[in-house]
Amino acid sequence: MLPRFLSPDTADYAATLSIPPLSRRGFVKASGAFALGITLIGRMRAEAAGSPLKEVAGGDATPSLWIAIEPDGTVKITCHRSEMGQQVWTSMAQIVADELEANWEKVEIVQALGHPKYGDQNTDGSRSVRYNFHRLRVAGAAMRTMLETAAAAHWGTTLANCKADQNYVLRPSTGDRLSFGELAAAAGKLEIPAEADVNLKSRDQWRYIGKEIPSLTVPLIVRGQGTFGIDVDRPGMVHAVVAHPPQVFGSVGSVDDAAALAVPGVMQTVQLPTPEAPPLFQPLGGVAVVAMDTWAAIQGRKALNITWQDGPNAGHDSDSYRELLQENTRNPGAVELDRGDTLTALSNAPNKLTAEYYVPNLAHSPMEPVHATAEWDGDTLECWACVQDPQSTRGVLAGFFGIDPDNIKVNATWLGGAFGRKSKPDFVVEAAFIAREVGKPVKVTWTREDDLQHGYYHAVSAQRLEAALDDDGNCRALLHRTAFPSIGSTFNAAADQGAGFELALGASDNPFEVPNLRLEVGKAPPHLRIGWLRSVCNIQPAFAVQSFADAMAHAAGRDPKDYLRDLIGSARIIDPNTEGATYPNYDASLEDYPIETGRLTHVLDKVAKMAKWGRSLPKGHGLGIAVHRAFLSYIATVIEVKVTNDGQLSIPGIWLAMDAGTVVNPRHARAQMEGGTIYGLSNALYGEITAKNGAVVQQNFPDWRLMRMSEAPRAFEVEIIDSTSRPAGIGEPATPPAAPALTNAIFAATGKRIRSLPILGPTGETLNLES
Repeated sequence: MLPRFLSPDTADYAATLSIPPLSRRGFVKASGAFALGITLIGRMRAEAAGSPLKEVAGGDATPSLWIAIEPDGTVKITCHRSEMGQQVWTSMAQIVADELEANWEKVEIVQALGHPKYGDQNTDGSRSVRYNFHRLRVAGAAMRTMLETAAAAHWGTTLANCKADQNYVLRPSTGDRLSFGELAAAAGKLEIPAEADVNLKSRDQWRYIGKEIPSLTVPLIVRGQGTFGIDVDRPGMVHAVVAHPPQVFGSVGSVDDAAALAVPGVMQTVQLPTPEAPPLFQPLGGVAVVAMDTWAAIQGRKALNITWQDGPNAGHDSDSYRELLQENTRNPGAVELDRGDTLTALSNAPNKLTAEYYVPNLAHSPMEPVHATAEWDGDTLECWACVQDPQSTRGVLAGFFGIDPDNIKVNATWLGGAFGRKSKPDFVVEAAFIAREVGKPVKVTWTREDDLQHGYYHAVSAQRLEAALDDDGNCRALLHRTAFPSIGSTFNAAADQGAGFELALGASDNPFEVPNLRLEVGKAPPHLRIGWLRSVCNIQPAFAVQSFADAMAHAAGRDPKDYLRDLIGSARIIDPNTEGATYPNYDASLEDYPIETGRLTHVLDKVAKMAKWGRSLPKGHGLGIAVHRAFLSYIATVIEVKVTNDGQLSIPGIWLAMDAGTVVNPRHARAQMEGGTIYGLSNALYGEITAKNGAVVQQNFPDWRLMRMSEAPRAFEVEIIDSTSRPAGIGEPATPPAAPALTNAIFAATGKRIRSLPILGPTGETLNLES
C-alpha cells in the first residue's frame, strides 16, 4: 500500500491542490476524492488540558495527535516533520506503528500543518528521531493499550488476556480477534492511560524499529503522487518572480516597468518593502513581476529597467574579506576555551608547527529551488510551501503582517532537498505580500540564479592552528584561532564574531587529550545573510583540526591513523563547560549524551579495518582519514584517492563507520551517510560563493559546480555500529569529516598539502600539483 499525502484538516489534501488534469501529477486529482471516514481515537480527550501524556519526554504524546484509525482498519500516522528525502515519513511511521502493533500494509501518512500542538516542527539539526523517539513510542503504546482495553470490555475479560498483533487484538485463550477498525469507536471513549500504565516494547520485541523498512516516499515520487512546492495550483492563481537587490539591504532607486508590462502574459509589478537590519527572515525587497505563468514573469523581469541604490554592504569583496579574517586569526581573540597554559607551552616548545586554513562561503543549492504559494481570504492567509518548519513559518508570517497566527494555515509540501535553506521562510513572506497586493492566489518561484545569488550562506572562515611538539613529535599544546561571521548576525545586527553555540560545533568540544588547549575567536563583521547549512559550523573546525592532525603526524614521522588515535587518547568523558566553554551539546543534556572519546576511537579503529588501513597502494593512490563528533553521533571516514601525473583526481573508494546510538532504519541511515559525504566532497572540491561590491558573483551551475555522478566513488562502504544508546543525529554528521579525509588522502598520494577550499574550484578540471 502506498500512503497518500493527506492533511489532517481536509478530506483529501491532494485534491485541494487543484492540480490540472494534464499536468505531470494531474492523475492525482483525476483519481477523485476519497471519503476517509476517520475515527479519531480520543480526539475530545486530546483537546482536554488534562491529557496525561502531554508532558512526556519529547512533548505531547496524546494518541489522537499522531494516530487515527478508520473503520476499515487503515492506520493514519501524522508526521509533523517535513519530508525532504531523508525519509522522515518512514522513520516516524516505524516508531509509532511498532508500538501500536499496526500492520505496515495498513499504514498511511498524514502530513501535519504548522501548529504549536505538535511541539517543535523544525526539521533541522538532525533531531527528528532524537526529539520524538520516546513520545511517539508512548503515543503508539498508549493507543495499543486503549484498543486492548476496548477488546477486553467487549469480551468481558481482563486486559492481560488481550494482545494487539498486526492490526488486530487477539484473545489467545479462545482464538477470538477484533480488528483495530472494529475497536476504534469504543477505544475512543476511554480514558487515555498515564505514561506509567503504558508498557513499551523491549528491544527484542521491536518489529519495525531498527529494521530496513523500504521507503514510503520513493514509490510516490516514482509514480508522480507526491506534492512538491512547484506542483501546487490554486483556482485563479497567478505567478511571480522577484528582481532582488544585488546587495543585502540594497534598495530600489528607480524602476521603469513599461517594457515588462508589454511582455505577453505580464499583468503588473509590485514593489516589495526594503528590509532593515537585522535580516531575519524578511524578504530582500525589490520588484516582483506578476504574470499568467512563470515563463512570462521571468521574461518580464528581464525587461525591467531598475536602478539599484547601494546599501551598507556595498564594497564588500571576498578577497579583501579573506585577508581580514586571516589577519584576525594571527592576533589574539576572545578566549572561548582554556586548558592548562597553552601560550607558555608554545613559547617553550622545542618544535612548533603552524598552519592556516580557509573555507569559503557555501550555498545550500538544493535541487529544488524555493517556491511558495499564498492565498488570502480577507484577514485569513493560507500558504503552501517547501518549508522545513511550517510552524515557525506561521509565526514569521504572523509577525510580518501583524495578524493572529490562528488566521494563518501553512501546508508543508515535500521538499526537493533543503540542507537548511528551507528553514528560512523569507520566500513564503514574499508570496504572501505579493498575493495581498494583487488580490489573487500567487505562486512565487525562485530560479537557480535567485537561489545562488540571494540565499543565506554558510559562513566563510579563516583558522590558524599552532602546536607545540616534543622531541618525539607528541602534541603538548594546541592553539586554535578562528574567525567567521555568525549565524547570530541574521538575528542581531550587532553580532560581529562567531558565537559560543557555533564554536560548540566541533571546536570547543575538541576531543584531543593534550595537556594545553586554547580556543580563541576573532572579529568577523557580516556582509551577507549567514545561515545554517548541512552540518552547520562543524565544517570549518573538522577541516582544520583533522587536517592539522595529519600534518602533525607527518611532522612526527608517524602513521596518521595511529597518531590521531593517540591525540584522542584514553577512553573518557569530557565536558567543555569545565574549561570555560559555553557548550549546549546540541540542546541535549551531557548526562543523556556525554562526549565519549571511547566511541570516537571505536569508529576510528572500525573504519581503519574496513579500509584495510596500511595496505600497499598503487602509485598515485593515497588514503586519508578523519573523525568527528557531530549532532551527538560519532563518525570516522577513510577516503582513497588516485591522482595522475597530470593532476587528474578520482576517488576509488570511501569507507565510513558511524555510531549514532539507536538507529530506526539502518537502510536509510546508510543512505544519509553516503549523501552527507558526497555533499561534503562536492563543497570541498568545487563549492565557493564569492562577492564583488556586496553582490554574489556565482549565478548557476556553470560557476557553482556540483560533484557529478561520474566522479562518485566506485566503492562506498558504510558500517553502522550496533548500539543501545539513545538515538542521535543521522542526516548531517557525515559531512564534516569528508573534506579533511579527502585532503589528507591527496597529501598521502602527492605530498601536496591543501589548506584552502575549494580544492579544484568551479572551473577546475585538474589538481595543481605545484607546491
